Amino acid sequence: MFQLPFPVRDANAGSGAKDLGDLPEWDLSDLYTSPDAPELQADLDWLEGECAAFASDYEGKLADLDAAGLLECVKRNEKISTKAGRVMSYAGLRYYQLTIDAERAKFMSDCQEKITNFTTPLVFFTLELNRIEDAKLDAMLAENAELGRYKAVFDRIRAMKPYQLSDELEKFLHDLGVVGDAWEKLFDETIAGLTFTVDGEEHNIEGTLNFLTEQDRSKREAASRELARVFGENIKTFARVHNTQAKEKEVVDRWRKMPTAQTGRHLSNDVEPEVVEALRNAVVEAYPKLSHRYYELKRKWLGLDRMQVWDRNAPLPMEVTKTVGWDDARAIVMEAYEAFDPRMGEIAQPFFDKGWIDAGVKPGKAPGAFAHPTVTEVHPYVMLNYLGKPRDVMTLAHELGHGVHQVLAADQGEMLSSTPLTLAETASVFGEMLTFRKMLEKASTQEERKILLAGKVEDMINTVVRQIAFYDFECKLHAARREGELTPDDINALWMSVQAESLGGAFDFMEGYETFWAYIPHFVHSPFYVYAYAFGDGLVNALYAVYEENPEGFQDKYFDLLKAGGSQHHKELLAPFGLDASDPKFWDKGLSMISGMIDELEAMEG
Repeated sequence: MFQLPFPVRDANAGSGAKDLGDLPEWDLSDLYTSPDAPELQADLDWLEGECAAFASDYEGKLADLDAAGLLECVKRNEKISTKAGRVMSYAGLRYYQLTIDAERAKFMSDCQEKITNFTTPLVFFTLELNRIEDAKLDAMLAENAELGRYKAVFDRIRAMKPYQLSDELEKFLHDLGVVGDAWEKLFDETIAGLTFTVDGEEHNIEGTLNFLTEQDRSKREAASRELARVFGENIKTFARVHNTQAKEKEVVDRWRKMPTAQTGRHLSNDVEPEVVEALRNAVVEAYPKLSHRYYELKRKWLGLDRMQVWDRNAPLPMEVTKTVGWDDARAIVMEAYEAFDPRMGEIAQPFFDKGWIDAGVKPGKAPGAFAHPTVTEVHPYVMLNYLGKPRDVMTLAHELGHGVHQVLAADQGEMLSSTPLTLAETASVFGEMLTFRKMLEKASTQEERKILLAGKVEDMINTVVRQIAFYDFECKLHAARREGELTPDDINALWMSVQAESLGGAFDFMEGYETFWAYIPHFVHSPFYVYAYAFGDGLVNALYAVYEENPEGFQDKYFDLLKAGGSQHHKELLAPFGLDASDPKFWDKGLSMISGMIDELEAMEG
């Protein structure tokens, strides 16, 4: 299946799209000029013919190919992926610009169905590849250097070998993927179609979530209660989507004999379960010195006896609610990128100048933000919902980091450019860190420094603590679904079971907060995705510590890491920096950067 992008990021920000300047919109013509462009139809026709020809030329014959023959086969397969990815990127991006438009939804579905039908005969490729004996494949990779480049891809494909089904069943599951996609689309359309009334005005979900970062506490409370009301009214639909998706996953996992619900994600991330477990345990053990300690500080700053959920992302009382115009946001991020290395600025520049960013909040546009790499022969596109809060500047820095990473990795080609999720957050979180450090450097008063530090700590808690709590929620959800259907109340209870533990004793939870699992897209689109954020944040904190300790030659090593895309394992990529993610102490290095910032905030209180 060809994955569509989907909106990501837990931290929501922004308020009122006024006076933000000239916000850029996507120009998708680098993919196709229109849905009825002759080039698009020509690509679909080519795909139909080439998929059939590929199956006819290679099915049942992979084991007999020599190294040169296998290389030719891989290259043809890669070209098919590129064409299919281009079509789906165009259809998907166009849909996310206006998810409530029936024509765009139909166009995307039609493209998905055609491509699924065309590519079903190709399922044999990975199955037969896995039947080639290890010794024979190793000899071919050693003999032909160009074929040897694809070793990382073969390793990832062959990691699925123990969980492979018969050719017929694999084709059946490939075809059935369209049904799973329909549930994802139902989720997207339901979320995009929700309306919330706050203080007599109607808003979409993005605008309503933005009120949770308002200075006015009554506005935050009103938005929280309205979110709870609307989620509650729609909770049966969200519970049905989660039940169906989790059941479908359980059935496929059972047939594949996957040992756990998480196994498939770990395999696709090219990461060992024990590394994820070490990360998860390190973060959970650190809850008291991170989130519990920080929110206790924040409770005092806000002058409250108890915090409510609508205070979690509240601005600090001394914070002036300021709007950052688009040109200023661009200048801040570009200055930070260029100060690190002028090459970063050169790669980032075209995103602003050539219609590669869609920034404004518009009715029907998908919420959140993402960077979608499209295909290696085009370029990435970044989607934001920019509303001018300082946190939105960080989101721009984050997504632009993804974009830079995707541009640098594109030289690897379609099959090797895609970075496993664990490392996919590296450049984005590093981009945020550079931007934060640049802003901190420019802080002219102690108060300004405190506001910046607190904001960064909150973002890190949202990225590390909150995402690991999300991961625990998903682990519980999938385990419970294996025992039977889950009612909305069952799912609500699982959600609440991770909230107090992760947020700490400073909080009370309003009635209705138990439904707030309903709007998070990762749970539906990409189960267990969320730990990649915590992985990325911990990794970047450790990387940044190396940069501070020894900046000499760091930039070149960093660019090499990004250029590698998915061509190397995390162990090989981190070795030049003297880092190893399988070492439990590695995670403590990253987490200690966060607790160090909280130390500084506590010291300011003294």
